[in-house]
Amino acid sequence: MAVVNYLTIPKHIFDEMIAHCKEAYPNEACGILAGKGNEVSKVYKMSNIEKSSVSYFMDSKEQFKVMKDMRENNLSMSAIFHSHPSSPAYPSAKDVSLAFYDDCVYVIVSLMEQEPVVKGFLIREGAIKEVRISVK
Repeated sequence: MAVVNYLTIPKHIFDEMIAHCKEAYPNEACGILAGKGNEVSKVYKMSNIEKSSVSYFMDSKEQFKVMKDMRENNLSMSAIFHSHPSSPAYPSAKDVSLAFYDDCVYVIVSLMEQEPVVKGFLIREGAIKEVRISVK
C-alpha cells in the first residue's frame, strides 16, 4: 500500500466540493473524491441521509452507483470528504471510529470561520496523520 503524503485537487473540483458543503449548511455535507494515485479528477457529491450538523452517513444506493462509475472510468477513491459546520477541520472521535479505508484521505471542510478551512488526514487504527492538500 502506497503511503499518501499529499492530495492534489484541481481548483474547479475543490470549488465544487466547497460549494456542496456550503449548500448543506447547517448540516454536514459529504462526498467522494476519485482519481488516480494522489491526483483527484472527479467529485461525487453525496447525500447525508442523517441530515445532521454533527455527523454524516452516505446513502448506500448512491455509494453503489459511485463505485460502479469509478470502476467504469478506471478511477479509485482518493478521498472521502465531509464538512464540519461549526467545528475545526480535524477528525472527531466519531470520524476516527468510522474511518474504514486505510489508504483513503479523509478531507474535512470546516465552515466555522469566514473562509472555509480544508485539511486532509490519513486515519489508521485510530492514529491521525495530516496530509498536505494542494489545489491546482
